[in-house]
Amino acid sequence: MNRIGRDLGLNLARVTEVAAIESAKWLGRGNKNAADQAAVNGMRRMFDTVDIDGTVVIGEGEKDEAPMLYIGEQIGQASEDAVAVDIAVDPLDGTTSTAKGLANAISVMAVAPKGALFHTDVFYMEKIAVGPKAKDVIDLSKPLKENLLGVAEALQKPIEELTVTIQERERHDGYVRQCRELGCRIKLFRDGDVGAAISTCMEDSGIDIMIGIGGAPEGVLAAAALKCLDGGMQARLSRYKMTPESKGFHEDFDKILTLDDLVRGDSVFFVATGVSDGDMVRGVRFLSNRIVKTHTVVMRGETGTIRFIEAIHNMNKKPDYAQV
Repeated sequence: MNRIGRDLGLNLARVTEVAAIESAKWLGRGNKNAADQAAVNGMRRMFDTVDIDGTVVIGEGEKDEAPMLYIGEQIGQASEDAVAVDIAVDPLDGTTSTAKGLANAISVMAVAPKGALFHTDVFYMEKIAVGPKAKDVIDLSKPLKENLLGVAEALQKPIEELTVTIQERERHDGYVRQCRELGCRIKLFRDGDVGAAISTCMEDSGIDIMIGIGGAPEGVLAAAALKCLDGGMQARLSRYKMTPESKGFHEDFDKILTLDDLVRGDSVFFVATGVSDGDMVRGVRFLSNRIVKTHTVVMRGETGTIRFIEAIHNMNKKPDYAQV
């Protein structure tokens, strides 16, 4: 498998920065599709400046007919010496949060050597994510109660102090009920399960485990980040919202997908820029005289390096970025 050079991370950060800036112009304006389209346009434009031979294997949008960087799209300059890579991308993770002016919206991507990222036509997957100390005790084939007790033991916490984060959806009512019956603390979130999964690896986040059924694209993105953070994750494809006309019936819905199934090898980059303020990165700031500040995290799996980049952009010198 080809090795990706360490200098690629900064160029990828430029891509998510522009997508975040463009979508942040729609913060609180009630139009999630316009925000998503702005992010897509900005991201695609900046990808054209990066010398990679990229293929989108995880693209956002098909499940809700939103604008997207589509699966199979060729990305980058693709020069003779360019490395061939898989790209998992969500130009705007948290479209509803952006439209409503809420927290935790990000522009996010993962890049790995060609063939390294899991991809599927199925839209949803069941997920469980934890930090480094509990990565060896999770098992989706076991009941939720056993997983919760195992994580609590690994973290040396009484079960009453274990904090579980779950997306606030009706499909998760059973998870919530089981957690409450066991006595766990629960933190519900509305959108952005990539950031929720990552929070399990941040010791001061207060989150110990994430569970639930969410998007398969977001699952692969989260897996890339957890690879960089030495966290743990398992997933299983879900028939949630599938119809007889849906793709993906050829998939194995019983197979437990490990972190290594979702992201092969350690040569992976995870990059996210905040659109609105969140637990991991701050949102875009529009200052006076068309100065814009962005906050980005760049993770590299091969070395485990995590960089936070605060950038100041003078938009007077970047007229092409001024379009909404």
